[in-house]
Amino acid sequence: MANAISAVILTRDSERLLAQVLGALARLDEVVLLDNGSQDKTLAIAKEFANVTIHEHPFIGFGKMKQLGAKLAKNDWILSIDSDEIASDLLVDELLALPLDPQILYAYDVQNFYRGRHIRCCGWGHDRFAGVYHRQYADFDASEVHEKVVMRDGSRPKVHDLRGFISHYPFENAEGFLVKIKTYSALYAKQNEGKKYASPSKAILRSIWAFVRSYFLQKGFLCGYEGFIISAYNAQSVFWKYILLYERQNDKA
Repeated sequence: MANAISAVILTRDSERLLAQVLGALARLDEVVLLDNGSQDKTLAIAKEFANVTIHEHPFIGFGKMKQLGAKLAKNDWILSIDSDEIASDLLVDELLALPLDPQILYAYDVQNFYRGRHIRCCGWGHDRFAGVYHRQYADFDASEVHEKVVMRDGSRPKVHDLRGFISHYPFENAEGFLVKIKTYSALYAKQNEGKKYASPSKAILRSIWAFVRSYFLQKGFLCGYEGFIISAYNAQSVFWKYILLYERQNDKA
């Protein structure tokens, strides 16, 4: 008998790839789609898939949204996957057939793409995410951004690497980078207010280091135009998250 697994997906204006994302998950028992205000065809697309249940809730941070999504699922085994990630057949095969241990997290490989190219530089080449877990033993933390799965008893998680992978298409073009910089920088500033020190000089120095690390140390220069754009995005993202944090701290002061 196949494992009963609920995939949890957060959406907002996610029509770009949603049909492919949900199609890849059609063999799972359930897909919980938690939407926070889509104005495009996201919900209409979701309604075309028989195993999808649709829920709506205002955005409360990525960690808390994923916690809520898991609570809404009917199964204890959860696959956390984004609306721009397409699961491979191999990953779905493993999830349905493997004897899963509820006290272990299961990690899959994330193959990142930009402009149709599989990116192996800029830190995108060796990306694994422990996104399969049993909700009675584990859950996402409450981070605004860069959330991760943790064990409920506070212990260090045991992780089993799956052979399956997902294909991740986070940005269709440079405009997508600009949108994400705005969103994630604001969430970072909110999450770290009162916890981290920020200043204009720190923003400049950290952003320069981010570019050097991405373009030179992580060999972005070998990926041509795509490597340069990703490295520039990494630098700009660091710059703006520290500037927004600096302004939040000074406004409160």
